[in-house]
Amino acid sequence: MTIELGGNIELVGFRELDSSKLIVVKKMVGNYARKMSEDTKNFEKLVVTLKQIGQPDAHKFELHGKLMDNGRPITSVAVDYNVFFALDKALSGIMQQMGRD
Repeated sequence: MTIELGGNIELVGFRELDSSKLIVVKKMVGNYARKMSEDTKNFEKLVVTLKQIGQPDAHKFELHGKLMDNGRPITSVAVDYNVFFALDKALSGIMQQMGRD
């Protein structure tokens, strides 16, 4: 159920996505993680959790992002019909809380 990227990034609930979407998700998360690691005191871990809400033919994606920075959690949640938009909203929400757009 959990996909690990590089040891300090975890994707939870993403195995349900098809492989082409998963490749894009990994690239997006990797890019955000690089930016976050540059702006944090001690980048410990980034966990992104995907939940699908509603019927299989018309569901929303709920994404939870959690960054551990020097023992301090920074969290963000986003919901959208498009998994990429929801992912971008959740991760940019963490960046905004860190003080960077």
